[in-house]
Amino acid sequence: MKKIILLALMVLLMHTKAKAQQEPNTITTAAPFLLIAPDARAGGMGDIGVATAPDANSQHWNASKFAFMPTQFTFGITYTPWLRELTDDVFLGGFSFANRIDERSAWAASLKYFNLGQIDLTDINGAPQGTEKLNEFSVDGSYSIKLSESYAMGVTLRYIRSDLGIKSTNTTINPVNTFAVDISGYFQSDENNYGNFNGIWRGGFNISNIGPKVSYSDDGQDNYIPTNLKIGGGFDFILDNYNKVSVNLEFNKLLVPTPSVSVNNDGNPPYVQEDVSFFSGIFKSFGDAPGGFSEELKEFTWALGAEYMYDNSFALRAGYFNESDLKGARKYFTIGSGFKFKSTRLDISYLFNASDINNPLENTLRFSLSFDFGELFEVY
Repeated sequence: MKKIILLALMVLLMHTKAKAQQEPNTITTAAPFLLIAPDARAGGMGDIGVATAPDANSQHWNASKFAFMPTQFTFGITYTPWLRELTDDVFLGGFSFANRIDERSAWAASLKYFNLGQIDLTDINGAPQGTEKLNEFSVDGSYSIKLSESYAMGVTLRYIRSDLGIKSTNTTINPVNTFAVDISGYFQSDENNYGNFNGIWRGGFNISNIGPKVSYSDDGQDNYIPTNLKIGGGFDFILDNYNKVSVNLEFNKLLVPTPSVSVNNDGNPPYVQEDVSFFSGIFKSFGDAPGGFSEELKEFTWALGAEYMYDNSFALRAGYFNESDLKGARKYFTIGSGFKFKSTRLDISYLFNASDINNPLENTLRFSLSFDFGELFEVY
């Protein structure tokens, strides 16, 4: 049974740069499901979303985008199968709702649920002993407001619960309950003429999951939750009234200190990390890598994505995500499409792995469904 628990933990840690071939000072966190891209629109563009145009799933990427939402209300549903080549009952799902209150402000709420599937329990003779289900989820609410015609900021409060213990085995793994905060900003220019086409500049940042350390056991060490910095920009090429092409670039970095490491046979660690608070750890994470500045740069991931939109009703998307070979080696291409009929939009995406490291989303379709309704707002 302990092996089952360890397997579940390993599945989660995959998404926080964990692999045996990494250099010894790899950063891992608790509740890494918080970093998984929930929606297919972003999934089709290399998991990019901090500076793309607002949509129903902006809560995960940058809540301040809701202040530029074109409709009064939006509602979204997401579904992402996980490890589909190994099992059929592990998935990430959720929903979100946003209300643009007026010309300047908006509020939103969302739920993200990570189901790790059903575990069938047996005794030493193989006789059935019931089943258990492990899961994690977060519930959050946000408020965003325009500080000018082209710039908005937002704040998000999030409740997080991670339950990885199997109760019937008297496990020492306890559920984790904690809170976190996001702080975000979003810039969107007016539509300007650039000769043969018009264009709109976009930019954004999001410092997400700012919160205290947690522990999965009474006598275990405290773990950081995945405080993360997203920053990016993009440009919309508005070719005519029907055709638009958007290109976006995004960078991400975990704002978590490098852990202590030991690579010596005698067990003496060449690097010892101080036990600092989560807040101090945010600043420390920019300069504590034992390998110096070059290693700090390896802790950044980058992604490039593009979206072609026809008549605001049909979209084609493509993207590429890259991570250092020494910090996780996640590399993949994505494609996607979107279809809009009246107020309803369906988005689909697919991932092609470009790394020797297995990706839990290989050969998997992701789906998102959203509905826009209510009063229309001027967005440019």
